[in-house]
Amino acid sequence: MGRVNDPAAFSALLAPEGLALLDELRDHDPAQELALATKLRREHPAELVSAALAQARLRQRAVAKFGAEDAARMFFTPNGVEQATRTSVAAYRAGAFEALGVRSVADLCCGIGGDAIALARAGIRVLAVDRDPLTCEVARANAEALGLAGLIEVREADVTEVDTAAYDAVFVDPARRGGRGRIFDPEAYSPPLSWAVSAALKAPHAALKIAPGIPHEAIPAEADAEWISDGGDVKEAVLWFGTAPGRMRATLLPGPRALVGRGLPDPEVRPVGRYLYEPDGAVIRAHLVAEVAEEVGGGLVDETIAYVTADELHATPYAAAYEITDQLPFNVKKLKALLREREVGVLTVKKRGSAVEPEELRRKAMPKPFGRRAVTVFLTRVAGAPTMLVGAPVG
Repeated sequence: MGRVNDPAAFSALLAPEGLALLDELRDHDPAQELALATKLRREHPAELVSAALAQARLRQRAVAKFGAEDAARMFFTPNGVEQATRTSVAAYRAGAFEALGVRSVADLCCGIGGDAIALARAGIRVLAVDRDPLTCEVARANAEALGLAGLIEVREADVTEVDTAAYDAVFVDPARRGGRGRIFDPEAYSPPLSWAVSAALKAPHAALKIAPGIPHEAIPAEADAEWISDGGDVKEAVLWFGTAPGRMRATLLPGPRALVGRGLPDPEVRPVGRYLYEPDGAVIRAHLVAEVAEEVGGGLVDETIAYVTADELHATPYAAAYEITDQLPFNVKKLKALLREREVGVLTVKKRGSAVEPEELRRKAMPKPFGRRAVTVFLTRVAGAPTMLVGAPVG
């Protein structure tokens, strides 16, 4: 990875020869990379070829977050690809800022510029700040490559020393990874959450991007807390300031669809009914399972498990519905016999409140296909007892 973290190598990529080489590598096949590298080194300096190939690999990885068209023009570092906000989420947030009347944002800890790009595309002027020189160069190159340099000013600085008074809003995306991986303590973020909150409270509007697993007790009373999922996967949590203090909400993309907390008590535990609802991860993180239970007229299968059960089917965007056909105590042999009897060939295993690994159960219960039918098995607890619920998705 040395070539993609080397400022001199990156500068060479921005020169005409480097840009031409990147264009040539746009649709390269990684399986043919060795032969391609050998060929290209006859025509270009070896270090430039290595840097271009490394950048081409990063661009291919970035397609999932940024889309093929943008990824092919943008520049990345390994950390940048890993930590940048995906375009769908960044565009949604930029729209939220725009709806608040925000026309300028100080983007602190901007990284390679994913959020700055979305803000600029919404017509918002951005000051993008990061303390890492190479990251700033990459963010600047991305603004230029996407035709947004007129709206994005990139500044290399310590974010804690930047005066944001001239901006309508502040956006802070603290580093949540260290040398040993993810950081779970918000005060160990860089900068710490407490500093980010103090910066947010000084601005008319602000948004702080945080890990979705943040304990609710760590959320400031002034914050409007939002958990965001995209395509069913939880991506992040955001603390908004200057909007609705104390609000808890789950936002599902695409859409967006927003479920807002109403302070409902925990749902009652009830026997498993005909339908099982699996709430979206953002709903669970936002502690809004009670809102889903009320919407579908259901209760919990267990007081500690976020599965909702009901006797009737109610369409909701906030949970996936399954029709349950069987309820069994946890027993691999019984499950295997049932799968054989039902001629099951495709087995999906989900779990919540179980120590059993889904892949291990799948291997033991269905060592080979018994037919063509598809079923889903939920490993969970029902009224405290280890239980298997067998069914299939509705719709």
